[in-house]
Amino acid sequence: MNRAVSSIRSRHVAHLAAAAAASSPAAAEAWDGRFRLHKPRGQHLLTNPRVLDAIAHRAALRPGDAVLEVGPGTGNLTVRLLASPAARVSAVEIDPRMVDAVTARVDALGLAHKLTVITADAVEAEFPEFDVCVANIPYGISSPLIAKLLFGPYRFRAATLLLQKEFARRLVAVPGDSEYNRLAANVRMVADARLLMDVSKRDFVPMPKVDSSLVEIRPRAAAPDVDLAEWLAFTRSCFGQKNKTLGAIFKQKRKVLELFRRSHGAKERRDDNANASRNSSLVALGGGDYDGDMSDGDSNDGYDGAASFSEEEVAVFKAKIAGALEFSELAGKRPSKLSNDELLRLLKLLNEQGVRFQ
Repeated sequence: MNRAVSSIRSRHVAHLAAAAAASSPAAAEAWDGRFRLHKPRGQHLLTNPRVLDAIAHRAALRPGDAVLEVGPGTGNLTVRLLASPAARVSAVEIDPRMVDAVTARVDALGLAHKLTVITADAVEAEFPEFDVCVANIPYGISSPLIAKLLFGPYRFRAATLLLQKEFARRLVAVPGDSEYNRLAANVRMVADARLLMDVSKRDFVPMPKVDSSLVEIRPRAAAPDVDLAEWLAFTRSCFGQKNKTLGAIFKQKRKVLELFRRSHGAKERRDDNANASRNSSLVALGGGDYDGDMSDGDSNDGYDGAASFSEEEVAVFKAKIAGALEFSELAGKRPSKLSNDELLRLLKLLNEQGVRFQ
C-alpha cells in the first residue's frame, strides 16, 4: 500500500514538474524526441540554455521592436524573444511539425498574442516589417537568406545569426585574410559584420558535424553609389578565380567574349531582363566560391556569343579592358587582396569603357 501511494505521489510530482517546466520561458530545451529531426534539412535544435540566453541578450532587443525569427524549431529561442521587451515576433518555419510544437509551447506560456507563425520557405516567403532578425538558421540557406535580407526591400537595424563556423569566418573576413572571398566583399558593400561568439556542436540535438558562430550584421545607413546587380556580377567574375590576378582573369578569351556579348547585347533585352537578372544575382552572394583555377580559360569550344561581330571589334573591346586594368594599376593584383573601394574603382573604369557584367 505504501509502495502504491509512493508510486502515485512520484507520478504526481513528475506531472507537476513537467507542468512547471512547460510554463517557464527557459524550460524544455532538451529534445524529447516527439518526432524525427531531419539532419539533411538542417534541423539541429540548439538546447544549451546559456547559449540561448546569450543569443537573446546579444540581440539587444528594445521596447516596441518587431522581431523576425527564421527557423524557430520547437521554440527554444522563440520563448526568450517573446519574453524580451520586443513588441512582437514573426517566426518563419517550413516544417508543419515545428509549427505545431512552437505554437503549443507559446500557448502554454500565455505569449501567443505576441507571436505570428508564418508557415513557408524563408528564402521564398515575403517577410513582414521587422527591426531585428534573430535566427538559428539551417546552414544550407545561409547565403541566400543573408542576400535576401541585405539586398531585398527590407530595412532593419541588425541581424543576429547563428551560422556554420567556417561560413561565419568567411563572412567577416577582410581583404588579405586567407578566408576573404566574394561573400565578404558583397556583404561589406552594404553592411558591417562582426563575430560575437562561437558555439560548440555539442550544444545541438542532433549534433551536427561542425561548430557554429554567432554573427551580427548591421546594414549601413547610406546606400552605396553603385548598381548592386552590376556589382554582384562583377565580383562573381573576379572571385570565380580569386587565386589568379585580375589581369590574368580578364585576358582569357572566354571571359572577354562573355563580357563582349553582355556589353553589346540589345538594350531592349537588357531592360526587359533587368529585374530578373537582379533577382537571380541577389541569391548568390558567393558563400562557396571556387578558389582554384578554372581549366584552360582560353578555350572557346562551342562558344558563339560573339559570332556576329568581327575579330577587330572583339580586339578593340579586349584592349579597353586591358586599358582600364592598366590605368587602375590593379592588373597584377589578386581580388582577395583588394578593398571594395579598389574593386569599385575598377568596375567604374570598366563601365566607362562600355564593359558590362550583367
